[in-house]
Amino acid sequence: MDLQDLLAELHLSTVECLLDRVKSGEATAQELSVACKLLKDNGIDASMSEGAPITQLAVAMPFDDPEQPVGQVG
Repeated sequence: MDLQDLLAELHLSTVECLLDRVKSGEATAQELSVACKLLKDNGIDASMSEGAPITQLAVAMPFDDPEQPVGQVG
């Protein structure tokens, strides 16, 4: 497994872990902040695809206006 594969696996695992915490309602303020930063750092409005874990994380975030497009948040 090369470095790119390892980084991709780490990224996926991080997103899945954050998604689980957010969905369960157990995410701390710090974890929500990390999730928001992860979304922003990944240009979520340009790289989302249906069914991808990072898209699920974006949808699960407890924003004030659930009707606001995810790409506009932040």
